[in-house]
Amino acid sequence: MTTLDFFSAGAAPDDPAFRARELHRLLHHHAHRYYVLDAPEIPDAEYDRLFRELQALEAAHPELLTPDSPTQRVGGKVLDSLTPVRHAVPMLSIETETDTTAQGAQDFDARVRKALGLQDGDAPVEYAAELKFDGLAMSLRYELGALVQAATRGDGETGEDVTQNVRTIGQIPLRLKGCEAAVLEVRGEVYMRRDDFEALNEKQRAKGEKTFINPRNTAAGAIRQLDPALVAQRRLSFFAYGLGEVQGWPVPATHARLLDALQAMGLPVCAERAVAEGAAGLVAFHSAIGERRDALPFDIDGVVYKVNALALQQQLGFKTREPRWAVAHKYPAQEMLTTVQAIEVQVGRTGKLTPVAKLAPVFVGGVTVTNATLHNEDEARRKDVRVGDTVIVRRAGDVIPEVVAVLPEKRQTGAEVFTMPHACPVCGSVAVREEGEADYRCTGGLFCSAQRKQAMLHFASRRAVDIEGLGDKLVDQLVDSGVVKTLPDLYRLGLTALAALDRMADKSAQNILDALEKSRQTTLPRFLYGLGIRHVGEATAKALARHFGKLDAIMDAGEDQLLQVPDVGPIVAQSIHTFFQQAHNREVVEQLRACGLRWEEGEPSPAAQSPLAGKTFVLTGTLPTLSRDEARELLEAAGAKVAGSVSKKTDYVVAGEEAGSKLDKALELGVAVLDEAGLRALLPGG
Repeated sequence: MTTLDFFSAGAAPDDPAFRARELHRLLHHHAHRYYVLDAPEIPDAEYDRLFRELQALEAAHPELLTPDSPTQRVGGKVLDSLTPVRHAVPMLSIETETDTTAQGAQDFDARVRKALGLQDGDAPVEYAAELKFDGLAMSLRYELGALVQAATRGDGETGEDVTQNVRTIGQIPLRLKGCEAAVLEVRGEVYMRRDDFEALNEKQRAKGEKTFINPRNTAAGAIRQLDPALVAQRRLSFFAYGLGEVQGWPVPATHARLLDALQAMGLPVCAERAVAEGAAGLVAFHSAIGERRDALPFDIDGVVYKVNALALQQQLGFKTREPRWAVAHKYPAQEMLTTVQAIEVQVGRTGKLTPVAKLAPVFVGGVTVTNATLHNEDEARRKDVRVGDTVIVRRAGDVIPEVVAVLPEKRQTGAEVFTMPHACPVCGSVAVREEGEADYRCTGGLFCSAQRKQAMLHFASRRAVDIEGLGDKLVDQLVDSGVVKTLPDLYRLGLTALAALDRMADKSAQNILDALEKSRQTTLPRFLYGLGIRHVGEATAKALARHFGKLDAIMDAGEDQLLQVPDVGPIVAQSIHTFFQQAHNREVVEQLRACGLRWEEGEPSPAAQSPLAGKTFVLTGTLPTLSRDEARELLEAAGAKVAGSVSKKTDYVVAGEEAGSKLDKALELGVAVLDEAGLRALLPGG
C-alpha cells in the first residue's frame, strides 16, 4: 500500500489520517514554493504552525509517520557509519574537454558527427547544453513517488547511503508530484550556494573556528556527516540532471524533455539550459555562460553538452566508462597557486582592519589577481600565512579573492608569523579588538581619513543631525576633491566652493548651505548618535543624554559611571570611553561646537525615574493615530527601550492593524500585548 493509499483508506475529514494527508500536501507545496521556486505564498510563522501541527499529530498517532513526511527533514539518529549502496545502473563520469576555447566544442561536435556517420552537408546535431556544477554527484531513488534512498556516486558501482542527510535539503522533494512509478532513480548534484558558503564562513570566523576552503569541499564533507543535524546547518542545495534505474515510467524521447518532466515533478532543475544546434550552438552557449559565470549564485567549472535525442545516445554508446554522447567543456580554474609578496593591513569605511596578502600576479577565475583577503588576525594565524609562502588563491563570482590554504612544504626558512598592528595604519589611532569579536577596529572614526566618507554620511543622516541633500555622490566629490577633510569643514563651506563641483548649480549649492545652517540646531542625542561611536545607536544616545544631561559629562565619564546608564554594558562603556579618550576625537567635537552646533542641555531627565524606565517594548502593525516613529519617541522619552524583535526579555508588544509574526511570537511567549489606548495609559500623564 502506498503512502497515499494509507492515508486515503477509510479516512473521513475529521480523522487524524485525513488531516495528516492534508498537512503533507500543504507542507510539500509550500516547501517547493520556498526552496525551489523562491516564491513563498505564506509567512514562515504559518509554515511553522502547520509543521508543528503535523508533528503533534504524528506524536499522538505514530502509525501516521511515513518516510515522506515533511517532519522527517529535520533529524534522524546519528549513524555509526555510512552503509554501502550498489547502484542498479552505474554512475559513470563523462569526458572532460580541457581546451577552454571554442575549439573544444567544435572538436566534440566533430567526434559525434563522425561516430554517427554524418557528412558535411547533413543537418546539424541537436544537443542539450547545461551547466557543470561544482558539487557532489547524488542518486535519489523514488519508489511509488516517495524518496526511499539517497546515495553518493562512490566509485561509480558502489556509493554510500546518505538518505538521512539528503532529507535535510529543502529543495529535494520527499514525494514527487504526479509520479507513481515503481522506481524512478534521479541523478543530480548536491552543491552549496556562494552566499550560503560565505555566511557559513562568517559564522566560523565569528566563533574563532576554522573556515572552509570552498563550497564544493564543504558540500561533499557535509553530505558524509554521520549526524543529520549538522548537515542541516550547512544549507545545501540540489539540481537534478539525469536518470538511473527506471521502472514503470515512460522516459521522454529527448534529454531536454526529460529535464522538463523532472521539473514538473517538483525537482529543482537549473534554468540555465538550452537546446543547441550543432557546433555553433555549443560555442554560443559556452561563451554566453562564460560571460555570466561570475554572476551565478553557485560555482561551476564548465558546461556539459549531451546529444539531445536519447535514441542517438543509445546508438553512440560508451567508450570504456565514458559516454560518447556527452562531454564537459571546462572554464579557467578558480583556484591557483601563487606566492605572498607582502601582508598589508587595510582600513575599511567603518574602521575595520583587514590583513591583505599582496600576491605575485596570477590568472584565476578569469581575471588577474594581485590581492587576496586574509579576513582577520585569527584567520591569518589559523591558516598560518606568511610572507614568501606559496598559497592556494580562490576567486569565484564576485567574492573577493582569498587565500584558502598554504603549502607549508614550500615555506622559506625564517618566515615570520603575521601579527596585527595595535594602531591604525592610516591615522595612528588605537586599534581595539573587543571581547568576542574577530576584528580589530580603528577608534579614530571622526579623524581617520579611511573612514571620512562613512563618518560624514552617518553624521548627516536623517536620524543624526539631518543635513538634507548631503548624500553619497556629494560626499564623494567633497572628499575626493580635498574640499572637505573633517566634519567641521562641512560648516566652513562657501557658495563658491560648492558651486564649483560637478553638476552643482548655485541654487543647489545654496540649498546645501541652508541645510547645513538648519542642522546647527540639533539635540544632544542626535549629535551623540551622529558621532558614529561604535555600539552607540539612537536608543543608547538618548539614554546617555537622559542620564548625564550634558555632553561634557559624557565625554569625561569613566567606564564605571557609564555602566550606570540603563542598557550600557561593559563593551559599550569601553567603546564610549575609548572614543572620548582619543584627543583628536575630542578636538573634532570641540571644532563642531565652535562651528555653531547647539542643543539644549540640562539635568538628567525625570524619565530616569519613570515607571517605564528600563522596560522593553516592541512595535508592530499600524496604530490608529501614532506613527511608528511617534510611538518610539513617546516611549523613549518615558525611559523605555524600543527593540526590533520579540524575545523573553520583551515587557510589552504594542500591536496595531496588520500586526505580523511579532504578535504571534508575543502570544507564544506570553508577552503582554497592548493596543494604542493601552500604550497611552502606561505613558506619564496617560
